[in-house]
Amino acid sequence: MYYVRHIIHIISYPKIQQKKKKRFTMDHTDAHNFRGSDPNPTHMNKFACGCAIVASIISIIFGYDTGVMSGAQIFIREDLNINDTQIEVLAGILNLCALVGSLTAGKTSDVIGRRYTIALSAVIFLVGSVLMGYGPNYTVLMVGRCIAGVGVGFALMIAPVYSAEISSASHRGFLTSLPELCISLGILLGYVSNYCFGKLTLKLGWRLMLGIAAFPSLILAFGITRMPESPRWLVMQGRLEEAKKIMVLVSNTEEEAEERFRDILIAAEIDEIEIEIKEVGGAVKKNHGKSVWRELVIKPRPAVRLILIAAVGIHFFEHATGIEAVVLYSPRIFKKAGVVSKDKLLLATVGVGLTKAFFIIIATFLLDKVGRRKLLLTSTGGMVFALTSLAVSLTMVQRFGQLAWALSLSIVSTYAFVAFFSIGLGPITWVYSSEIFPLRLRAQGASIGVAVNRIMNATVSMSFLSMTKAITTGGVFFVFAGIAVAAWWFFFFMLPETKGLSLEEMEKLFGGGGPRGDREGLEIQTKRVNN
Repeated sequence: MYYVRHIIHIISYPKIQQKKKKRFTMDHTDAHNFRGSDPNPTHMNKFACGCAIVASIISIIFGYDTGVMSGAQIFIREDLNINDTQIEVLAGILNLCALVGSLTAGKTSDVIGRRYTIALSAVIFLVGSVLMGYGPNYTVLMVGRCIAGVGVGFALMIAPVYSAEISSASHRGFLTSLPELCISLGILLGYVSNYCFGKLTLKLGWRLMLGIAAFPSLILAFGITRMPESPRWLVMQGRLEEAKKIMVLVSNTEEEAEERFRDILIAAEIDEIEIEIKEVGGAVKKNHGKSVWRELVIKPRPAVRLILIAAVGIHFFEHATGIEAVVLYSPRIFKKAGVVSKDKLLLATVGVGLTKAFFIIIATFLLDKVGRRKLLLTSTGGMVFALTSLAVSLTMVQRFGQLAWALSLSIVSTYAFVAFFSIGLGPITWVYSSEIFPLRLRAQGASIGVAVNRIMNATVSMSFLSMTKAITTGGVFFVFAGIAVAAWWFFFFMLPETKGLSLEEMEKLFGGGGPRGDREGLEIQTKRVNN
């Protein structure tokens, strides 16, 4: 019976498309009343870009909360008279509590929508920031940090998903990479905050460092009032007219909006009968994510299984290759290499942050031109050589003492590793994992990826120092280099190119079987190979 329906669908598909094009043609005057209209479809839609920037403010808050703790912990230890173990727990609790947020955000965004999930995350960050800024004792500080961690989980999941769902295929890479860029900006702002407020009195300085994060939450709350809901989520709720209007708003032309809207309807498996019911005042059935876990994890179709493996894999390797060790412990790494002066250590560490931000900016402009796959393979290959070089130089210093060439090689290798990571694996992890899941599975699929990401982040950051004592610092980076080799092979075999494809074409790309049938999946695969 399946094959009969499959053949009928392929034969009748062009006629169905023609009918839908007529049925959903928008009024010419209405379409141009929207601010997103642009007669040139190659230009980035300004309204979609603005929405993605507003959604990415939540990532700035996360980056700030991550970066500010590096300096704030010095003053917190002195003021509250706590030990190093308590400081480690205070720093690490952010990622552990992010697991709760990431797994909850998927279901929440399916039920209340992408827009209100962003609003909820802003409220969570606001509460956490106020508690940390108040912080009369270690317990209250921990509670505030934990609440902020839940907000981190929400932010890491919802910002890329929302950006991907309002973006056109031609600019999705740029807009979906904005959250990663904003995280780096937030980390940099955290360092600046450490420097500025560190000059105040002991009791006031660190509290302002932590509490000032409440202000971006208020800015985001205002911005949300100007943001539309994701048109793809609206389609899942049967709110077709609203989705249609917003699609025009975030598209450059009527034709582009119509094509994107039809693709969403097909991906949501809304058939002709449901559309006709809606047009005469009825209701299209809603999708609140029921049975998603069954379809995603318990009994996934082959294509969905490959998508889940790809998403979990790229999130796993992002942190398993050691970026968190370099970002958090670069002063220790440089000290092991032979840098003694505190001023030089600080300068070298600031260089790591600037390198990360600079190359992520470059990546945002290359993602839609070069493609995800080429950048990812180049990035991971460069990371292998940089990590190996760093491991060799640190091992030489440990065995033979201070060596000028080994010191120089260590610093250059560290910067090279951060640069290669930031131009590929860093931003692409969030772009790729937020765009490959089918519409009905996207939110909760992305939340699984974020959960894996946070687990690996916490694992590396909380085990690095212990590993250096067990197998030396150079030995740890040899391990990271080996993992990076495994990552390259995984990406080569498991991650196809997604540049230029609509979100609705992803399931076919990973194996067909979607509403349009295997024939179109084969055409997409052929297109990718030819390009």
